[in-house]
Amino acid sequence: MPGPRIGDLLREARQDLAFRPRFRRPQLARRAVPVIGVALAVVLITDLLVLAGLDEVRERDALDVRRPPVAAGDYVAASGQLPTNAVAPLGRLSRPHLFVVAREALTPEQVDSVRGQKGVKTVEVADAADVNLGGWRVPTMGVDPSTFRKFTPKKTAASDELWTNVAAGDVVVSYELGKEGGLKLGDDVRSPGAELRVGAYATVGLGSIHAVVSRETATRLGLPHGNAMVVSAPSVDSAKLRKALLKVLPGSQIATINPVVIAPPRQRIAQPRQVVQWPATALMSNPQIETALRAASSKLGSPYVWGAEGPDTFDCSGLVQWAYGQAGIKMPRVTNQQWATGPQVPLSQAQPGDLLFWRNDPTNPGYISHVAIYWGNGQMLHSPRTGDVVKIVPVNTRNLAGVVRVSPQVAARVR
Repeated sequence: MPGPRIGDLLREARQDLAFRPRFRRPQLARRAVPVIGVALAVVLITDLLVLAGLDEVRERDALDVRRPPVAAGDYVAASGQLPTNAVAPLGRLSRPHLFVVAREALTPEQVDSVRGQKGVKTVEVADAADVNLGGWRVPTMGVDPSTFRKFTPKKTAASDELWTNVAAGDVVVSYELGKEGGLKLGDDVRSPGAELRVGAYATVGLGSIHAVVSRETATRLGLPHGNAMVVSAPSVDSAKLRKALLKVLPGSQIATINPVVIAPPRQRIAQPRQVVQWPATALMSNPQIETALRAASSKLGSPYVWGAEGPDTFDCSGLVQWAYGQAGIKMPRVTNQQWATGPQVPLSQAQPGDLLFWRNDPTNPGYISHVAIYWGNGQMLHSPRTGDVVKIVPVNTRNLAGVVRVSPQVAARVR
């Protein structure tokens, strides 16, 4: 019996990429509740003893104690620049499926044509370009805080304070950029044309986008106006819609986000799920695996630098892209896209050259945020974090999302 076609394998891999678990509160927050409760009790008792008889002061302090925290978790900077009703309240969430970036502004006719495509539910026009933030070259979006928020992960979308900060002129950066790039919450960062305050950490889950500002701030930063678009189309096959949009928007880059896969009618009959058998020719050959591992190990001791792609410094996905590139494999650049480069296998069946992935981002718990190369014998090779170097360590299973066996054909087609 002939093996499955590579196109079928690609659809399986992208269907895996669409998986998102429920959002959960960070474990640290749950453990901190008893401690915070005791601390608040001590503060209240002390206030009552010291301020007895001072009604006006006691009333003000009591209001301060009862005031809800400004931050959603620990990832939104406090701000009194605008009232929290400066942005529209959150409506129903819209899951993004395609992200479009063009060289020039999209015309009203092009936008209307996209809106008119079969299956398209919602379209959001935005601005997009690389921006220098604090010395980093950062893919950035300019958005309308009131309308764009519904396309972001639930925890981020629900934070009125976060979007109020964006409306006030702050920049929101991804958790990874904030932590590994040294952009501290509440600090000012320099950029050509403006100095921006880091108003929040929030990974919005749109390809390589690592920063979000308001469209007014985007104009100050010199971003092209209206050259980007987020498309929500939950009832149409994402691959087919992407092909249609490339005809409407020639020359544009269109990334698949949370892809929708529609099976042909004959495959919709209820039946036991079968395991897809990947032919050996669809996976990395032994010489390719050996070359990739040898390349990666040659960089042991190289410093981690956020956004670095080598040859002397690397971030986690940059190391994977570089090492596998030495074996002739065209890997996508972003970690969550590398997650879609082949079939998933159990950790117990991991082989040298497989990729290990984690979900470590508290601002977007479903996001694939770290990758390592399985070395064998329970060891992995990776570029961990700022201040560390490329090294081989035991596999860490905390927040492990899964293991992927790379298919060169699939990797080359992930967008």
